[in-house]
Amino acid sequence: MALLKKKDTKLTEQEKVEERREEVLAKGRKFKYPLQWTKHRIVINTILITVVTLALIIAGGWLALYRLGMTNDLLFRVTEILPVSVAKVDDESTRFSDYLMFYRSSMTSVERQSGSQFDEGSIEELRNEYKRAALSEAEQYTYATKLAKEQDITVSDEEVANEFERHLKIGGVDRSEESFLKIVKDNFGLDKSEYQRMLYLTLIKAKVEIAIDTTANNLANKVETILKNNNDDYAKVADELGDKIVYEETGGLVDSKNIDGGRATEAMKLEPGASSGKFVSMNGDGYYFVKLIKKTDTEVNFVSIKVPFTEFEKRFDVLKNENKIYEYIKIPTQDSDEFNDASNE
Repeated sequence: MALLKKKDTKLTEQEKVEERREEVLAKGRKFKYPLQWTKHRIVINTILITVVTLALIIAGGWLALYRLGMTNDLLFRVTEILPVSVAKVDDESTRFSDYLMFYRSSMTSVERQSGSQFDEGSIEELRNEYKRAALSEAEQYTYATKLAKEQDITVSDEEVANEFERHLKIGGVDRSEESFLKIVKDNFGLDKSEYQRMLYLTLIKAKVEIAIDTTANNLANKVETILKNNNDDYAKVADELGDKIVYEETGGLVDSKNIDGGRATEAMKLEPGASSGKFVSMNGDGYYFVKLIKKTDTEVNFVSIKVPFTEFEKRFDVLKNENKIYEYIKIPTQDSDEFNDASNE
């Protein structure tokens, strides 16, 4: 038996290697499992820290936007990326970035001059006024976008690009894109993509107005007929149609670069006594007719007729009266009757 046992314990070289390998692995396992546990703990802690950090960022962003009413550049950029809503119009979300875009475009020039022309109290009043106006404007464009979907109305990138090119030449000045964008940045605080967004919204709303406002369309056709029959006598049209239209005279020469919905620019293209025919105002709020009286190289004297769009405004007012506009922010206002549904949410 002793001899048998001795023979059994005599190992080959391969068996010795295997035995040694197992000894080494066994010793390694003593360190492997504590290390695995540590790595597992690190992963869990990293996830927890990430979740807590994201929660704090979200909470801070919510507080800054919806309670403190902050409008700084960082928050503006964040809302351009994230689909954050500032209001809901007939179940259509209003983009927070649109609201901030309109507000910042109004306040930029004021804040640049704040050191010399406005005290802090006046600036705060202006901020609230512009916030209220910007939010209402953003809500109107939201409703226009909703109606555009229902009417199958679209605005292409090419149309926006063409409108941008037209703005480069406002007032008959052939500006470079670089110089124009500098003007836009200095006066409105917007870059090219943001300015194009404003153009897109203006175009979509104008198309919607044209599509739904049969009253304005019929009235514009009537103005065209009357002008054709009375040799472009704008004053007689005003006498006949009264307050259904808006009749204006410049009363003398004015700058051809006037910001007046495109009337001065259109008049500059005409010869004295000529009439433009119907065209949509640059801000999309109605049709214009312009007749040139006199012009120089830089100034024009003209009369004009405006046929305002009214149907969109009527429909939008119905939404307000039926409480179908819900706002997620509260803007301080002196008008206690100003509707603000943040408390209803």
